[in-house]
Amino acid sequence: MQLAPLIERINLYEKLMRLDKPIGILLLLWPTLWGLWIASAGLPNLMLLWIFVFGTVLMRSAGCVINDYADRDFDPHVERTKDRPLAARKVSTKEALLLAGGLTLCAFLLILPLNRLAILLSIPAALLAASYPFTKRFFPLPQAYLGICFGFGIPMAFAATWDQVPPLAWALLVANIFWTVAYDTAYAMVDREHDLKIGIKTSAITFGRFDVAAIFICQLLFLVCMGTIGYWQKFGGAYFAGLGIALTLVGQQYHLIRERIPEKCFRAFLDNNYVGLAIFAGIVLDQFLRTPAWLR
Repeated sequence: MQLAPLIERINLYEKLMRLDKPIGILLLLWPTLWGLWIASAGLPNLMLLWIFVFGTVLMRSAGCVINDYADRDFDPHVERTKDRPLAARKVSTKEALLLAGGLTLCAFLLILPLNRLAILLSIPAALLAASYPFTKRFFPLPQAYLGICFGFGIPMAFAATWDQVPPLAWALLVANIFWTVAYDTAYAMVDREHDLKIGIKTSAITFGRFDVAAIFICQLLFLVCMGTIGYWQKFGGAYFAGLGIALTLVGQQYHLIRERIPEKCFRAFLDNNYVGLAIFAGIVLDQFLRTPAWLR
């Protein structure tokens, strides 16, 4: 009899952390893995790989809890979010803050084996994640801020591997900002009418009737940045093949969003997982082919 309430609570916490919807974890994980694989020349330390993958899950979960805490008075007025645990008042604000704090503490303990620079970079990373939900109150392009949050695993990966953050890491971060603005604008198009009513700011509202064009331009800028990085680092055909697949997927997304149908916009958002995967596959294969045979 006592087990049922505990299971119900765990299920609510799972939904609050959005573990039942792993798309956010994947979109945060891909750029982190790009950075880790490039920084390690295709041979990432297994401990570093485990730390960054598990750390991504923890920090994304904490970010979702903080986001729902910040939006707890807005979400009940939006059809898609009205049943979230905090919006439906099934979880208290105190529980949410304790959960977010616990997840953040676990993430911090996880990175303690890393070098000093990587640990220091975790501080702005945590501050970015905690402050992002509140940017929707005043910043017309919160998606750009999210791009920094979602890409901060890149400089951390280089710091953990090289004990420094080279220009290459920041270039990858800039590319990720364009990508995040693109896919999260498609996501914001789903809730645009609700966001206008409740006063939330998003790039979908800021871009207005140019939203579809803005998404396509940001995707192209993202791919141009990644292509420039590949040329700069003298990456091979496998890397550029991954970018070619990503470009094809972006073209398919354009056809999904051009009519601004919410369901299709959401599908386009989800499909960015495959964009990230295609680029990661290209990086892995390219680095593998560049690795001396005796090291494989």
